[in-house]
Amino acid sequence: MENNDKEMTLGEKLEKKLLIKRKNGVLRADEETIDKADGYNEDYKAFLNTAKTEREAVEEIVKRAKAAGFSKFEYGKKYSAGEKFYFVNRGKAVILTVMGKKDISEGIRLAAAHIDSPRLDMKQNPLYEDKELGYFKTHYYGGIKKYQWPTVPLSLHGVIVKADGNSVRVRIGEDEGDPVFVITDILPHLAESQMKRPAPQLIRGEELNILVGSRPFRDDKVSQKVKLNIMAILNEKYGIVEADLVSAELEAVPAFKACDVGFDRSMVGSYGQDDRVCAYAALKAIFDADAPEYTSMTVLTDKEETGSDGNTVLNSSYLPYFINDLAKVYGAEGYNVMSRSECLSADVNAAVDPTFIEPFEVRNCSHINYGVVATKFTGARGKSGTSDASAEFVGRIRNLFDKQGIIWQTGELGKVDGGGGGTVAQFVANLDFDVIDLGVPVLSMHAPFEVTSKLDNFMCYKAIKVFFEDK
Repeated sequence: MENNDKEMTLGEKLEKKLLIKRKNGVLRADEETIDKADGYNEDYKAFLNTAKTEREAVEEIVKRAKAAGFSKFEYGKKYSAGEKFYFVNRGKAVILTVMGKKDISEGIRLAAAHIDSPRLDMKQNPLYEDKELGYFKTHYYGGIKKYQWPTVPLSLHGVIVKADGNSVRVRIGEDEGDPVFVITDILPHLAESQMKRPAPQLIRGEELNILVGSRPFRDDKVSQKVKLNIMAILNEKYGIVEADLVSAELEAVPAFKACDVGFDRSMVGSYGQDDRVCAYAALKAIFDADAPEYTSMTVLTDKEETGSDGNTVLNSSYLPYFINDLAKVYGAEGYNVMSRSECLSADVNAAVDPTFIEPFEVRNCSHINYGVVATKFTGARGKSGTSDASAEFVGRIRNLFDKQGIIWQTGELGKVDGGGGGTVAQFVANLDFDVIDLGVPVLSMHAPFEVTSKLDNFMCYKAIKVFFEDK
């Protein structure tokens, strides 16, 4: 029991008044908040299971948006306060908007997250046969530890565009009764040579070959019997030939479902939580933004994991073009709107892992169950590749969260010389937004199975929601 103020010494009073005291967020939250956090994460897990790739995420987002009253964006239309609409960029990125009561010239409130995750992409000529086994050749996407991917059951997702221009969707390994695929690894009894390799080469990129079949086609006059049998199956199911794989985007991801972790069920384990944990929070927050003061937007974008290059990323022009098109209708200039706007770059941070404590600077890194993480800067070493939020904007966000009862913490990505990483914040800042990173601490980030706290996930949603609602 804490001493009351009358019984406290001067030092204790000053300590209470002047010093930061970190406290586990579960101990700060009441039972009602914990129950709400648990309920929030049930639908979040369902979202993870449905939206395993950026294409699938956009489809699921649009489906949910329509159910929440959003309509497709109409160029040149003048929207009234409270109207909701969405814009899709090439099936891989989406912007959701709720018009505010204030004129758009006063700026917007933006939450930005990415919906791509590390995975294995199929090469353009993926299918081959070796020693009467069928394989797909892959090229890994994003930053992974390659040795984590063998022996994990994999599902195959994507689109194949045929010679006639028609496309077929692929999703194998997710439903009950579906086959799965796997990358094999050498048994420990014969791994002496492999185990002498440095860790980044325990499994090499060209060894990430996915086993896709073993039964030969029954025809002695055919040379590649297993390969032919696999193509015959694909032709029967999808109507494709091998040449159609050249114009395909096929992705292999872990086949397992999102689930609870721990005896207390306090955590969520799943593939793809970086960054769909923040994407889901930003999505739910914009759904709940009924009549905000400022026009509110959630942008869920692609290819962050490979550096944000391309036409579906936040380093491209589709977001400023969209804002400019919207501003024009109200007689405003897009660049003026953006210069008066604010953004939460909703991306994850690395949670302190006691088993691997050395790379963490524990005073400044984020911890599981301590709430959503506000990250002033990301980047690497000398703060390269980051926008570094201003003290004024950090102060504004800090005051907002404290006023609204958000359980939050600060964080950074490890020790100064320990490595580093980036988010989309720098690209939004380059548009003249005030921006800060905000997200969820993650254990085993970029692994096939990542872990987050249910409380932290819920606080991420609440933080973005109060940001949209703030006057």
